[in-house]
Amino acid sequence: MDFAFRIALKSVAILIFLILSTRLTSIDASIHIYQKQLFNEVGNAYLLPGGSEGLDASLSSDNSATDGRSFIRFENITFWRTPVAADEQSEMEHSTGLIQAVIFEAADRNNIGGSAYGGQRSICCTPDLAKLEGCKQGEVIRIPSATEINWPIVLNIQFSGNNLSTRMDSAEVPIQKTGMYNLFFIACDPKLKGTVMSGKTVWKNPGGYLPGRMAPLMKFYVYMAIAYLLLTAIWFWQYVRFWEDILQLQHCIAAVIGLGLFEMILWYLDYSNFNRTGMRPVVITAWVVTVGAIKKTLSRLLILSVSMGYGVVRPTLGGLTSKVLLIGATYFLASELLDITEHVGTINDISGRARLFLALPDAFLDAFLILWIFTSLSKTLEQLQAKRISVKLDLYRKFSNALAVAVIASVAWITYEIYFKATDPFNERWQSAWIITAFWDILSFVLLCVICYLWAPSQSSQRYAYSEDVGEEFDEEEAQSLTRGQSNGDVSLVKQEQKNGNAGISDEEDDSEEDKRE
Repeated sequence: MDFAFRIALKSVAILIFLILSTRLTSIDASIHIYQKQLFNEVGNAYLLPGGSEGLDASLSSDNSATDGRSFIRFENITFWRTPVAADEQSEMEHSTGLIQAVIFEAADRNNIGGSAYGGQRSICCTPDLAKLEGCKQGEVIRIPSATEINWPIVLNIQFSGNNLSTRMDSAEVPIQKTGMYNLFFIACDPKLKGTVMSGKTVWKNPGGYLPGRMAPLMKFYVYMAIAYLLLTAIWFWQYVRFWEDILQLQHCIAAVIGLGLFEMILWYLDYSNFNRTGMRPVVITAWVVTVGAIKKTLSRLLILSVSMGYGVVRPTLGGLTSKVLLIGATYFLASELLDITEHVGTINDISGRARLFLALPDAFLDAFLILWIFTSLSKTLEQLQAKRISVKLDLYRKFSNALAVAVIASVAWITYEIYFKATDPFNERWQSAWIITAFWDILSFVLLCVICYLWAPSQSSQRYAYSEDVGEEFDEEEAQSLTRGQSNGDVSLVKQEQKNGNAGISDEEDDSEEDKRE
């Protein structure tokens, strides 16, 4: 009990320190580092993606100020072409290769490139397009935006003579309009095939370096941490008051609450550091992901164990223990891999294909666990009905109703998430995308609160505990009917108790046989 209190007090101290030490913001961006990255051939051009993030408009027009401004800054950008391409050029020539940095808002994506006579779309200007569009052959086709004539932004970087490398001058592009911005480095010259690039770009919003999609989550995790802190305080207060009546199941619930609080604090710490520095530390993010995977795994195993009647209908899980541990280990591994792919080192606002691939086993295991949980819950309810244990039966009915609502809400939200992503392929609704992630944390917390309410520590906690004497579980009404007999009522009552005792033994045998079958 003292150990649990120390954990709770430390969590409170950490949370207060984080809230006081870091300013809460709702807007943000990051730093992208490139290390010898290769240009890829796409159509008639060679492309290198530089980043994609949601950026908010600058709050200040003062170029000397850092806070309140939003911009994309190029720092130490260097390009290297192949020795073969360099040797083909004359040492005296001024311009022997052009690379262009193109920045455009997602809404203006069709303003880059064009097609001649309705044919295949080209990024670079061709002889036919030069006649039709008036573009300059060998350069990126740029059509001015309908809302801002200076956008999309195109910055030129030239190789000179037969030099192997060229360095881009430091440049800063101010952002005056909120939107999803994309950066590409493009080479239209076929001789620049095999070019690589190093350097970094700084994407800054008025409040920091956190990507726009992630920014609202930083404040959300503070609110979730406070919610978990309140739940922790209430739960441990009950813990102290009824320490002698605590069940083993309630210890498991306390562990899940503690992990939930710790996870929310770590998420806030990760996002706060990201927002201040523009870099996402792998160690901190890996810790957050691991704690989250452990918490999700234990939460699901807790619900599964409760559904099987652990501590209520059966004292242990018996032969099912190894199966439960196996599914738990498998789920932890799948969840850990998915979260590491999605979060560790991630900066861009667009998720990769790897996430979709790793999400499939995670979704399959969730579906399998849901099926197992409801199958076990159905059997537990049947046993309680057969034994006529009304107090436990009422408890499990409330629990099954809460689970049913949670599953329906999950299916509805998954449907909405699929619709949301299918109708927004270019992440133009990035400002509301954080709700997709936040919903699952909220649903998990609400379901945990329901479990805490149903199995809250109290003076009567032991009435929900497993008991070998089934006769003690009978309703008062049934007990009274047994005592209403004639002169031979005492004899019949003894017979009835013996009968009930035998029934209890046979029920236990049935439970053990059922465990073996499962």
